[in-house]
Amino acid sequence: MLKDEDRRILRYLQSDPTLSHAELAERTRLSPQSITRRIARLEEVGILKGVCARIDWQKLGYSVEVSLRFTLDKTQPRAFDEFLDAARSVPEVLEMQTFLGRVDVRLSVIARDMAHYQEVYRDRILTLPHIAEIEALMHVARIKSEEALPI
Repeated sequence: MLKDEDRRILRYLQSDPTLSHAELAERTRLSPQSITRRIARLEEVGILKGVCARIDWQKLGYSVEVSLRFTLDKTQPRAFDEFLDAARSVPEVLEMQTFLGRVDVRLSVIARDMAHYQEVYRDRILTLPHIAEIEALMHVARIKSEEALPI
């Protein structure tokens, strides 16, 4: 179970992951040494997985996002593994999720424009193995995108 001090550290890191250990110590009223030990323990147990940069891919010229939902041919014993391994190699795939139910896999795919999307779809997506059915959902607007937890 997390201690209150650990929760405070995580709340501050969620709001600003660039805070130094000294700044965290000041805000949480803990010593810098304690911050260093606590962060190391949070990383060791896998709660804190690191800090990453969030890049706005739209500002880099990618204006199209499509959610592709796949039903796989599950008569093949390695259908999931082979599909996921191949999908990982498609650079335009931002996210991959697996499900239980009618839909097996969802891929979030980005492209510069519709012509680029058609190229990605035809040359990279349709060549993925074990596809039984595909449903494409064109992304219109992102209403909420929050990764912060209510700690």
